[in-house]
Amino acid sequence: GNKIIYQTEAKGFNPGLIVLLVVGGLLLTFLVGNYVLYSYAQKTLPPRKKKPISKKKMKKERLKQGVSAPGE
Repeated sequence: GNKIIYQTEAKGFNPGLIVLLVVGGLLLTFLVGNYVLYSYAQKTLPPRKKKPISKKKMKKERLKQGVSAPGE
């Protein structure tokens, strides 16, 4: 007669879970690595030099503050 076949699910991890764990692990590794590199760079690299302010900008700033620029 009719034979009914019951399929039992294979025991083990869900493939979706494995993908999620791998992607999550890679993302976490990336973020932690970036943080470590950033903190290392902060300690070892010298501070960045500020760009020199142009004379035009200095004039504008002085006018804003109400101090007349020299020679005017």
